[in-house]
Order: sequence, then structure tokens, then C-alpha cells
Amino acid sequence: MDRTYWHKQTAQQPLYPDLLWSRPEHRAQAGKLLIVGGNVYGFAAAAEAYGAAQQAGIGTARVVLPDSLQKTVGKVFAAAEYAPSTPSGSFSQQAMAELLSLGDWADGTLVAGDLGRNSETAILLEKFAGEYRGQLTLANDAADYFNHATGILDRADTTLVLSFAQLQKLAVGSHFAQAFQFGMDFLRLLDALHEFTTRHQAAIITKHLETIFVAVKGQVSTTKLVEDKESWRVTTAARAAVWWLQNPAQSFRALTSALV
Repeated sequence: MDRTYWHKQTAQQPLYPDLLWSRPEHRAQAGKLLIVGGNVYGFAAAAEAYGAAQQAGIGTARVVLPDSLQKTVGKVFAAAEYAPSTPSGSFSQQAMAELLSLGDWADGTLVAGDLGRNSETAILLEKFAGEYRGQLTLANDAADYFNHATGILDRADTTLVLSFAQLQKLAVGSHFAQAFQFGMDFLRLLDALHEFTTRHQAAIITKHLETIFVAVKGQVSTTKLVEDKESWRVTTAARAAVWWLQNPAQSFRALTSALV
């Protein structure tokens, strides 16, 4: 089979060195990222995303947590801002206006996760994804909050950083005929990601067989991991969101380059 859509990358041989050489030199030109996450029991994903975005070269990052965290986090994480929460401590639907306002300020939004498994938060995220018109990156448990898989898969300007199990779930939810299976070999996974992202608008980033796969509109890149870490989604998503907002017209190249 002719796999012209497949692009191989290593840490030593980036596919798109021109993007690496043309990074913004000044923070004022390096973009604005909104990071959303947390619930009353934790904000690790949002804090990790903030640190990774800074390391990736973002110009300005703002972090929004549910206000249930304000008393405990206020002095520990000075970068945080707060939006209304439910009685159980997750984002409530009343947070919508603030998220949309901050989304208008940002060049891209990353929902980093740790959202608390709350049904009202799920409604908020689905509404936000529907009304927000900017670049949206979902990581960690954020992708689990969408009851209608095709709603998020067919949203323009969307990147989903998924575990393999999450990819399986979305594929089943969207009635994709070819199942993503843990035992599938490398080439079958390439073909499935090619077909899946030909049918849907969202970009997919996932990890399998010690490799990170990036799939956008049928094009697939593979980057072999130097070190295979269990906890990879939040940092990868933050880097991807930064590179993408800095190269908005070159999403595949940007998301691939973010890995090196």
C-alpha cells in the first residue's frame, strides 16, 4: 500500500526544521494561551500545562480554575484566575461568560483536565466548544465530557490529545467502522488514523507502541519516543497548543514540530 500520507520524525531529525528556526523572538509576538482546568480536589493538570506552555515559548498564558479552589490555591499559584463553580467544586454553567470572554482574548484555549466528573461541567464544555470560535485543544479527561463524539470530532480548529483508550471510545461513539485495538500493529494504526481524520475535522494526537502519532486531515506523522512516560498528555497538549497558535495556518506541521 502506498502510504504517501505517512511522515516519519525523530528527535534528531525534525520533519520541519524551518518551523524550529522561525520561532517568535519576542514574547509580545509569541501568542496568548488560555488554560482551563481543575476542580476542588486538584489543579495539577492546569499547573502542569502552564509550566509546559512557558517552556514551549508562549508569550502570555492565563489559567482559569473553578472558584472553589481560590482559598487554597490563591497564594500557591499566583497565575490563576477563577470562574464560578458548582456546589461540588467543578466548573458550573455560570462560568460560560467568563470563559468566552477570556477565549476572545486568547489565540487558543487548552482545556487541560482534572475537571471532576461533573455533569454540569460536561454541559458547560459542550456549550463552550459549540460557541467558541478559536483554536481548542483538549487533554487528559477533557475529551471524556462530550456525550456526542461527532460534535467534538467535527468541530473545526480542534486538537484532541488522547490516550489510546479515549481514541477507542471516540471512534466507537462516532460509529467508525475500523476499530482501534490495543493489539493492532503499527501500519494498521497508521491506516486507521489516516481514514479517521479524513472523515473528521479534529486533529488527533495519541501514543501507542512507544510512538506519538499526529493525524490531521489524513496526514499522519510518527515520532518515536526517546523516553516513554505514562503521564504525557498534558505536557504534549500544552506544547502542541503553543506551536499551533504560533503557526495557525500550518496545523499538521506545527503539531508535529511540537514533539521535538
